[in-house]
Amino acid sequence: MCRFGDLAAIVLYFAAMAAMGIYFARKNKSTEEYFLGNRSFPGWAVGLSMLGTSISSVTFLALPAASFALDFRQFVQSFGIVAAAVLACCFFIPFFRRGKMTSAFEYLEARYGAVVRCYAAGSFIILQFVRLATILYLMALPAAAMTGWNIFAIILITGIVVALYTSFGGFEAVIWTDVVQTILLLGGGILCFVLIACKLPGGFRQIFEIGLADGKFSLGPMSLALNDRTFLVVLLLGIVGFTTEYSGNQNVIQRYIAAKSTREARKATLLCVGMSLPTWGSFFFLGACLYAYYQVFGREPIAGLENDQVLPHFIFTHIPPFIAGSIIAACFAAAMSSLSSSINSIATVATVDFYRRFGRSGGDRRELRFAKRLSMLVSAWMIGGAVLIHYIPKESINDLTIVLGSLLGGGLLSIYMLGFFTVRVGEKALLAGLAVALLVNFAMLLHEFGVIELPVHSYWATILVNAVLAVVAWPLSLLWPNRKATDGLTVWDRQAGGALKRSGKVQ
Repeated sequence: MCRFGDLAAIVLYFAAMAAMGIYFARKNKSTEEYFLGNRSFPGWAVGLSMLGTSISSVTFLALPAASFALDFRQFVQSFGIVAAAVLACCFFIPFFRRGKMTSAFEYLEARYGAVVRCYAAGSFIILQFVRLATILYLMALPAAAMTGWNIFAIILITGIVVALYTSFGGFEAVIWTDVVQTILLLGGGILCFVLIACKLPGGFRQIFEIGLADGKFSLGPMSLALNDRTFLVVLLLGIVGFTTEYSGNQNVIQRYIAAKSTREARKATLLCVGMSLPTWGSFFFLGACLYAYYQVFGREPIAGLENDQVLPHFIFTHIPPFIAGSIIAACFAAAMSSLSSSINSIATVATVDFYRRFGRSGGDRRELRFAKRLSMLVSAWMIGGAVLIHYIPKESINDLTIVLGSLLGGGLLSIYMLGFFTVRVGEKALLAGLAVALLVNFAMLLHEFGVIELPVHSYWATILVNAVLAVVAWPLSLLWPNRKATDGLTVWDRQAGGALKRSGKVQ
């Protein structure tokens, strides 16, 4: 049954978010405002927004579930953000800002051609669809535990509420609600493991004793085995994943561009990295806290629960009303910050890279209407996808998202890296490399579903696909050298990105 105090806390949170959404909705008079907020945000706000977008309800529920079920090995993936941030500050941020772009994929047409641009934009949209469904499902879990309602009804109701808020608020609403939501998320996580420690007879010391004895703080085996989630494969996955995000993910690039200066964009990136690692670490530690608690007091209360349901169960059976509701509001905050970002970025990419690119926009006002309507359609998919995820067998949601991200990554990192750092690789060589890479990706997909057997873990998929694309495309560029001018289209040119404006590819 739903406790009144918990419900009151969540209603207050939703009322505050709705008020912010209504306020910012009135300011969206053009696509520049709707997609980028007129490029006027301070670095600290963009940095908190980047953090809020990256942590989501996957952080709040799936990361504790991952360490509760296994250990800290998936935390190793987080270390890759440091290398990605260095590259972003040195190369990617100045490049994208000089180009005055709206979409991350406008560059690819100037560098390679329209086919590559459409492929990359389409791959991004597919991955964001998966992300939206996953986050909404995780948001529905604690709400269902609190109210006792059917989880599908929760998915439908919360999905509709989030759809309305994110579709009309625009990018300015995304940024400023992300700031509030990130603060709530961090506070909720800290409150959870402090309360667990207070309930244990030995406090924090007992958590470390049990965790060390049972290997909960392990970062994974240090072997070179290809068929297991070793330290090496998870670290490489993190480096590839975060470098892909910081070089070609619309959610991140949109924030580079929306900052009011290059300096503020760099400040935002460094702030995000500086807060991300301790944030992710604390949520993995929360899983170890839960494990220690149920080792001490017995696992009978959670028998039959999925790993992702353990934290919601603890919240509503051991934390007083209103405080528990505040923690769940923090989970909602995490989800909404990510959902709003993904919905807005899909609308941006679909409008700029397809609707506008192929000459069907009919002016800025018509584009704005198209973007808002598309946001509602994306939200409908989000709801359906969340229902589907409920039926997929999984160790934890975090593990599922890593596998799906690996299988659907599509070699985007190599596409951008070859474009940024080479002048020889052109469209023909790249498409040939991409064709071979997609065959590898398809083989990994068959392996994941048990159709064929390969001696590698599914986590290797995105690493192998990007490596194959680069290894094939680079030698082929000797046979089919790039004939297209690359002035201003690589990081070696001081005017990098400027050619996009001069070529008319940025609209």
